[in-house]
Amino acid sequence: MKAIISDMRFERTVLQVIPALESGGAERTSVEMARAIVAAGGKALVATSGGRMCGDVEKAGGRVIEIPAASKNPLTILANVGRLTEILREAQVDIIHARSRAPAWSAFLAAKAAKTAFVTTYHGAYRAASPVKRFVNSVMARGDLVIANSDFTAAAIRAAYPVGDRLKVIPRGADLAEFNPLAISGERVRALRARFGLENNRSALVLLLPGRLTDWKGHEVAIEAIGLAATGAAGVSPSFQLIFAGDEQGRGDFAGSLMSRVNELGLQQMIRWVGHCDDMPAAYALADMALAPSTRPEAFGRTAVEAGAMATVAIASNHGGARETIIDGVTGLLVEPGSAEALARAILKAAALGPDGRRAMGDKARAHIASHFSTQAMTSATLDANRDLLARRAGAP
Repeated sequence: MKAIISDMRFERTVLQVIPALESGGAERTSVEMARAIVAAGGKALVATSGGRMCGDVEKAGGRVIEIPAASKNPLTILANVGRLTEILREAQVDIIHARSRAPAWSAFLAAKAAKTAFVTTYHGAYRAASPVKRFVNSVMARGDLVIANSDFTAAAIRAAYPVGDRLKVIPRGADLAEFNPLAISGERVRALRARFGLENNRSALVLLLPGRLTDWKGHEVAIEAIGLAATGAAGVSPSFQLIFAGDEQGRGDFAGSLMSRVNELGLQQMIRWVGHCDDMPAAYALADMALAPSTRPEAFGRTAVEAGAMATVAIASNHGGARETIIDGVTGLLVEPGSAEALARAILKAAALGPDGRRAMGDKARAHIASHFSTQAMTSATLDANRDLLARRAGAP
């Protein structure tokens, strides 16, 4: 899908609602859309419980309104209906755009009360193991416009709910100016190398796994795979350094269990835990490969797209959105989900390509991302969809 970039104005007010603005794909998309709305002449509001990315919204010219949007307490969700209804009326909001289920219920009921257009974006293909869960999830399919972030997500929505022509696929993307190999200074890369503890092992191949420490992002698979790759790397690479860049999810002691496994395998010197990274373009620039070995399908999978934009070889699980963003063997590598052996083989295959071979694959990846998965295409398509929605509601032909 190659989007046509629109230069039309959008002098409307949009209120996005998201639980928090800490990190993640939905959060980054919220900031990107705030920036695009302001650039098109509109007003961008974001209702959220807070987070480190709130400053990015303000810097883009948007306004952050703090409400307890992250709460799943039914009483708080109902109280947020009143808060949002007041905002819609006072700010004369044209569209309220929900990006997560719990605050979406508040947004949906507020939109009904204020007679405001209601838009949702599925940033994930939600699972519904029970009728109650199915009902909770259904709010995301109740939008006047329902946006899916990939064909994979769209198929899951259509299988679950009768969305009809209200559903539109708008893939997320990478900012080609921000994620541009030519825009990353050597100083930025050196600073990260020092922070990641890589200065004393410059001969090692660097593998980057971005993502929150949660049980389905594939950290366990990556740990097992790096152990296998290291023992099978004779003549290919003297060593590897695997970087885990992401916050802890906060559910149980998952990070502790990962560290225990690392200790059992004796891989302490090969794995770095660096937490949240504020300069992901530089992180991709210093990496020889980026890993996205999720054990559950990613609805879209931003890692593969951002790595591709940075001309860095991405290795991802062969399911979900990665099938749409990676051309296997051409712009990156796809592997059997959950298989440490398959991931290890792919790591060794990419290692065997050498710097020139990885650079050639990376160049093809950047060209592919630029043609199909740019932030500019995503924001333009979303603004166009919003224009169409408002025109239909106004009765325009």
